[in-house]
Amino acid sequence: MRMIALAVSLAGLCRMGWAADMPKTDERLDDAADLFKEVMSTPDRSIPQDLLNKSQCIVLVPGLKKGGFILAAKYGRGFAACRRPSGEGWGPPGAVRVEGGSVGFQAGVSSTDLVLLVMNERGMKKLLRSKFTLGADASVAGGPVGRDATAQTDAMMTAEILSWSRSKGLFAGVSLDGATLRNDLDVNREMYGKPWGNKAVLTSGLPIPAGAHKLIGILNKYSPRRAG
Repeated sequence: MRMIALAVSLAGLCRMGWAADMPKTDERLDDAADLFKEVMSTPDRSIPQDLLNKSQCIVLVPGLKKGGFILAAKYGRGFAACRRPSGEGWGPPGAVRVEGGSVGFQAGVSSTDLVLLVMNERGMKKLLRSKFTLGADASVAGGPVGRDATAQTDAMMTAEILSWSRSKGLFAGVSLDGATLRNDLDVNREMYGKPWGNKAVLTSGLPIPAGAHKLIGILNKYSPRRAG
């Protein structure tokens, strides 16, 4: 019962964090753009270009928070974007929330940047849901790093989603089993005027919001078209 009460209390603190700790939407869009640019500007320590070019969608969560003692929680806000149906260029971003918990001896609070690549149609269908759990609803593998790195394991080759994190300057593949990814309808309302789910946003052909031009421009710079 104590663990349940602690989980409920920690979840409440996370919800309070949405309003109290997160920057405004345009600032967060800029943070997502800067995250991706910084990751890709160092080829020897970046997402392999061939994997990026093969991806269907990307999720960027700058400043994923993790905190708690014994029962740890993760929460963050970010954005997903998918290729346009032609494969040329990236479409409008949809807002997402990442939430998740794990039991273990953990203390303190840390902030980590998160990058996910959705590699195929199966993964994209999961992303278009209102909510799904990484590792349970969609297969996830920690992604390789570096210009010439290749997906050498069956897990990487068959995963629906590849995942990376960046903390204190270190960029590496990360396991995210158990984390939940859900639509952030409040932010979508702010960007598009209506609380659309990401299935509508990511497949709609809507105009790119003004605040997202930098993010989409950088995605187009590093991977303007989908390969094969």
